[in-house]
Amino acid sequence: MSIRLRLALQFGLILAVILLLFALSVYFATLQSRRALFTQSLFKRTLVVGHAYAEGQRNQHEGNPPALYRRYLRQLYRTLPDEEGRVYDQTNRLVFREGQGAAKPVPIEWLAEVRRNGRAVLEPEKNYHETVGLLYRDPRLGPLVVVASSVDEDSRQQLGELRRLLVLGLLAALVVMGLGSWFFAGRALRPLRRMVREVDGITATDLSQRLTQGAGSTDEIGHLTQRFNRLLDRLQAAFAGQRTFVRDASHELRTPLTALIGELEVALLQAERPPAEYRRVLQSTLDSARQLNQLTNGLLSIARASDDPSQVPMAEVRLDELLLQAHEQLLRRHSTCRVDLNFGDGEDASAFVVHGNETLLLSAVLNVLDNACKFSAGTGRPVTATLTRTASHLALLVTDEGPGLPPADVQQVFVPFFRAASARGVPGHGIGLPLAARIMALHGGTVRLESEPGHGTHVWLEWPLPPGK
Repeated sequence: MSIRLRLALQFGLILAVILLLFALSVYFATLQSRRALFTQSLFKRTLVVGHAYAEGQRNQHEGNPPALYRRYLRQLYRTLPDEEGRVYDQTNRLVFREGQGAAKPVPIEWLAEVRRNGRAVLEPEKNYHETVGLLYRDPRLGPLVVVASSVDEDSRQQLGELRRLLVLGLLAALVVMGLGSWFFAGRALRPLRRMVREVDGITATDLSQRLTQGAGSTDEIGHLTQRFNRLLDRLQAAFAGQRTFVRDASHELRTPLTALIGELEVALLQAERPPAEYRRVLQSTLDSARQLNQLTNGLLSIARASDDPSQVPMAEVRLDELLLQAHEQLLRRHSTCRVDLNFGDGEDASAFVVHGNETLLLSAVLNVLDNACKFSAGTGRPVTATLTRTASHLALLVTDEGPGLPPADVQQVFVPFFRAASARGVPGHGIGLPLAARIMALHGGTVRLESEPGHGTHVWLEWPLPPGK
């Protein structure tokens, strides 16, 4: 079932229930009102019967009570259908009756109830017929019970007309509601149909297309269009980054592989070679293999740093201890590099605690320190690593006195495999800072870099502190 049909049915059903309840309310309210009016009319008839009977008894020489009763009725607007009037004396004896048909006996208990309460309804309206009784007091005749009954033919006809009118109106309203619901549901879903057509035209090879944003559209569909376009922006950037990554990784992997294959082919050209030559070939092959191993490890680290944060084990990590571990490992790589550590003004052991993955954070810190040592080589100046804490974040500042970077290269240092012109003579693959940036992003942190040619480079690793810490 389509959404349009489902919406039309749901709205139609809701409106149909509302209209049905409204029609029933109108009908039953009218029914109760008509019944109340008819009951009042019957009580008025009992007064007419009582007056007619009393006058007939006082003026018997002028006529009998039935004749007086009919004369009273002629003075009214009109008589009621199947109208009947009775009078019972003090001994509950029927002394007067006017009407057609056989008289049905009245229970003595009900007559006693009329005498106690002054009035009562013997037979509530059933099939539009009703019987009521009234206590009529006459000084000469004493308390009389006057009974009147009739059929409410007017209500029967008018309520029948009302039922037909309500049924026809409800059916007409259902038809109009069905057509209106179908029309407005289709109109409301028109932007979704347009979105479906546009999405069908977007493929993995062409992510440049975007969904059309309606003019001034601020409803849920407009918000959905905006979110989907942002998703396409991220997908396009991710696909472009992936293609660039694959291209650059292939290029970097091809270089040591080409050197390794070339050395082995040259070594196989001659049947016999001096041991020193074999040793040189093996050393060159080993260097190429090590370079491949480093590059492969770097690619695996980047892939791991791009994982879902929920899948990476996290724990409490002390950054001061982490910095000491990185310093120890760095000295094994660069024994001549001097690194000065500064732990700021931390007063207790928890001053530099963050929530993260120790292995990944160690890799990020080590990569930044390794870059600083490589670019500071030959300058004779130390690398400075300063760990500080503020009210909102923890920060590690790594400063070197290397050649620095021009502004154009600063914008590209976080692109995998990017190598600045000043770094072409320095060993590396251009994955240290991109890896550090991805690790920091995985931990909710950031990496900032400032550099000027001839004035060294400053790199900040920053971790936000949770509220209340």
